[in-house]
Amino acid sequence: MLNISATDAAFGPGPPRATRATGVTFDTLASTSPCEETVVVEFKAYPPGTPSWVDLSSTDLGGAKAFYGALFGWEATEGGPESGGYCMFQKRGRNVAGLGPVMDRQPPSWMTYVSVQDADATCAKVSAGGGTVVVAPMDVLDAGRMAVFIDPTGAPLALWQPGAHIGAELANEPGTFTWNELQTRDTATAAAFYRSVFGWGTDTRQDGPTTYTEWKRGDDSVGGMMDMPAEVPPQIPAYWLVYLAVENCDASAAQADGLGGAILLDPMDVAPGRFSVLSDPTGAVFAVITMHTLG
Repeated sequence: MLNISATDAAFGPGPPRATRATGVTFDTLASTSPCEETVVVEFKAYPPGTPSWVDLSSTDLGGAKAFYGALFGWEATEGGPESGGYCMFQKRGRNVAGLGPVMDRQPPSWMTYVSVQDADATCAKVSAGGGTVVVAPMDVLDAGRMAVFIDPTGAPLALWQPGAHIGAELANEPGTFTWNELQTRDTATAAAFYRSVFGWGTDTRQDGPTTYTEWKRGDDSVGGMMDMPAEVPPQIPAYWLVYLAVENCDASAAQADGLGGAILLDPMDVAPGRFSVLSDPTGAVFAVITMHTLG
């Protein structure tokens, strides 16, 4: 919804590691070794102002289920008639991402959702800060309440007020989302806007020729921001890029290409790990990253 396609994308140097949430429980899963245990963090809540969910709007739901199922090992649960075709991608029976049909002839795309206590009150802050609410707050069955806005620099983002659905039950491990990054032509305006809406601070550093900003919720990093490269055509809007963690970036990129997707940015090393930007067979853009440390 309201995002960019593969032919429009511009890409940055990759993210640091995100800090998601407190309020989690730990499950212990069986390891391949009888002497080892794998500790898995299952999320039960996300603090307000934390990215909590990602979903894909697609023109080919069946093809998306096959592509992402093969790439990440996801299983798709079928929603009932009341869901409007929306379904959940799951890993080990936990919800990790969503899938639904595109709306209003928008291109296939991934969307980031930020958890909030009150979607209506947050939308008021969006409007006061110069953003545009394009999907007014609405209830999604008993799952929660959502809204979508476009920030003053042109990037769409969604809000999620949790009900029965808190967001991703697994994150920051292979096969789940781990980072969300704004690429924009006006970082100063974006910084002021998101500070007014979510209370986010910024931590900006120079990474070679690139200036990179981390969004901060207190001491925790919850996302990133960078300048869109000058060579990108002016008609291409700002956007949020979703990063999904994988065990082997190069292998996942090659697999995506073999499944009918495309490698838009070859795997490259950055301080946090190794990442690549890809598109699925319909053109929806996402990134994969192998972190130096995952857990």
